[in-house]
Amino acid sequence: MQAVDPQDLSTWVPRLVNRLRSEPRLADVVSDQQDDGLQAYLEIDRDAAARLGVTVAAIDNALYGAFGQRLVSTIFTQSNQYRVVLEARPDQQTGLAALDGLYLTSATGAQVRLGSVVRVQEKNAPLAINHLAQFPAATISFNLAPGASLGQAVNTIERAERELGMPASLRTGFAGAALAFRASLLNTLFLILAAIVAMYIVLGVLYESTIHPLTILSTLPSATVGALIALMIAGSDLGVMGIIGIILLIGIVKKNAIMMIDFALDAERNEGLSPRDAIHQACLLRFRPILMTTLAAMLGALPLMLGTGVGSELRHPLGITMVGGLIFSQVLTLFTTPVVYLAFDRLAARLGRRAPAATLEPAPAIVQP
Repeated sequence: MQAVDPQDLSTWVPRLVNRLRSEPRLADVVSDQQDDGLQAYLEIDRDAAARLGVTVAAIDNALYGAFGQRLVSTIFTQSNQYRVVLEARPDQQTGLAALDGLYLTSATGAQVRLGSVVRVQEKNAPLAINHLAQFPAATISFNLAPGASLGQAVNTIERAERELGMPASLRTGFAGAALAFRASLLNTLFLILAAIVAMYIVLGVLYESTIHPLTILSTLPSATVGALIALMIAGSDLGVMGIIGIILLIGIVKKNAIMMIDFALDAERNEGLSPRDAIHQACLLRFRPILMTTLAAMLGALPLMLGTGVGSELRHPLGITMVGGLIFSQVLTLFTTPVVYLAFDRLAARLGRRAPAATLEPAPAIVQP
């Protein structure tokens, strides 16, 4: 939290801290603001000072000479020099009683006690003022309550700020893990979209079609839904590791559709089969390799999901995401991929874009002389 006036921080930081401590999703809410120090303020009685012949400059010089670092002389020797600093004795520098022991020199040369011309008041003052970008700032730290996610905590803090109605002179922003979380979510969305677009372009070049790549990419939503359901059942959050698992699923799950679509297109073009017969034959012949590759990937992710030891809590979301997405997509894609394939095939035929199936020409006869 930043502010132009440090007094605004002293007013609103405790209010925000107390508001956040009442939230069940947050725990251990503390602030680094230290404004419970004591500071002595001297209020000059100008009428009494004028009557006794004491000037403000004399008061300032007396205070600086007793508690400051006034350099009064330098002692030179043959090999070194020593600076002489004027100050009060150490036993007369602590407490408010030290102020009463100071005497001032009036214009007439008389000694006047400091307490005769000033009134001393104790007020709260900050022990330290932190700065961020040259502005006074305070940091509020928190931990997550059991079962709460970082995304929920961020939304809770933003809602608390709106409910308090803090002035426009205060500026708040996230730092540390919360800032990294928000940045990772924003960047990861673009990364996933870029990966899907890149796969569409590569598949379109491979199959020389703009329709069949969509059939292959149609398997991705089922894997994502399966990963999210697995995380919900396991009680895990969708963090950075979970998103990495979803990106891995994009590359693993689409091979099921590639196996079927590649075989079906080959059967259509080289064997002259209808789209329905071609995809039906592809499902029957490619079921075993699809099942074997899925089981291999899923069994490889089981140690990540079930492993224990140092850092296992970081690997668990990755394993849960991969296992859940593979199981869910394996069950659905065997049924949804043929349906999507036939639907896009009819759409391409309706739009006149589907090329006719190639016919096999008989080989020319070789006549021996």
